[in-house]
Amino acid sequence: MSPRAPKHFRAGTHRLLAPEETLERVRQLMPVMGITRIANVTGLDTLGLPVVMVYRPNSRSLAVSPGKGLDLASAKASGLMESVEGYHAENVHLPLKLGSQAELRFSHPLVDVTGLPRLSASLFHERLRLLWVEGAELMERRQVWVPFDLVHTCFTLPLPTGSGAFLMSSNGLASGNHVLEATSHALCEVVERDATTLWHMRDEQSRRRTRLDLGTVDDPACSEMLARYERAGVEVAVWETTTDVGIPAFLCRIAERVPDPLRPLPVTQGMGCHPSRHVALLRALTEAAQSRLTLISGARDDATQQRYEGIRDLDHTARALEHMRSEPPVRRFQDVPTFEGDSFDEDLAWELERLRSAGLRQVVVVDLTKRELGIPVVRVIIPGLEPLHDIPGYTPGARARSILQEARRE
Repeated sequence: MSPRAPKHFRAGTHRLLAPEETLERVRQLMPVMGITRIANVTGLDTLGLPVVMVYRPNSRSLAVSPGKGLDLASAKASGLMESVEGYHAENVHLPLKLGSQAELRFSHPLVDVTGLPRLSASLFHERLRLLWVEGAELMERRQVWVPFDLVHTCFTLPLPTGSGAFLMSSNGLASGNHVLEATSHALCEVVERDATTLWHMRDEQSRRRTRLDLGTVDDPACSEMLARYERAGVEVAVWETTTDVGIPAFLCRIAERVPDPLRPLPVTQGMGCHPSRHVALLRALTEAAQSRLTLISGARDDATQQRYEGIRDLDHTARALEHMRSEPPVRRFQDVPTFEGDSFDEDLAWELERLRSAGLRQVVVVDLTKRELGIPVVRVIIPGLEPLHDIPGYTPGARARSILQEARRE
């Protein structure tokens, strides 16, 4: 049987369609979603990596979505699709149920709430009445209901009934040219955040053992990105953060080699996760550059004054450089696991098997696609995996607590 979603584009990332085709298809729908412009901000930095900012002024969460890519078309498609995701998650028109876990558990199949990310001051208990939305559970292929807090991103006040129990974020929200492409991308993002959090929870010695030897990187696109950093005088450090799940994940950190007190630039980082280690690493490398240019441009509405004050602290940059230079690289790129599927069907099947082998039993997909627009958008929720550790309100789940206990014993 032929795949439902074969990969036709493999330049730096894996997509069903080339970025130019995605742009042509989605650009005409920008006014419907309130997207007003795509701004090319590449020239504000010295790296030369194409970066854009996509503006949606009447957003109910973030009004600006960055995008990056090896060329300008890829960057535009990246930023535009992120803005599309935000619009869909802010305007969810799916049927909702109002009820408590105790009320619904005998009449509606519910997600395993014990593995969901709670707020540090969570109000959740089994009799708390909150909103639920239905999704498809991929492991057992059945429908289950999940808390609406974990699906929408409409952060205007007042929040929906029952809010305040679970951590609200955009984690696991993704779009694509096909629902399988979007689902695979969203699943990898959830795994990426879990991997990053668990890496930060480990002790210093354990983290040192994950430092990647960039001299062993044999992917042309990644090598070109590293060459861009070298030409711009930027220090690069990469750590492999792959967990027991086994889907390749990386964390990249960059800093100016010679900080200029007249033009201080931020120390930034990027994350990447994908079945192919080449794509995962490139995502981490390019996201670090995107994060830097996002701060330089000042476009994002979630960049705080405190963040910019920290950029002017050259001692902080010096400490970051010292840390990056003091760790010897020990991990060979060729030793990182990888999977090169020819379709998103294959990628998703492999990803689900990796999650199952790590003891994870539920992967829920809530399809947010709007029939009138026809752009696949999904939210993926995986009970048991950790969200990002630096989100306000984060409290460690079972996986993070296990790592912390292990670190304390050592």
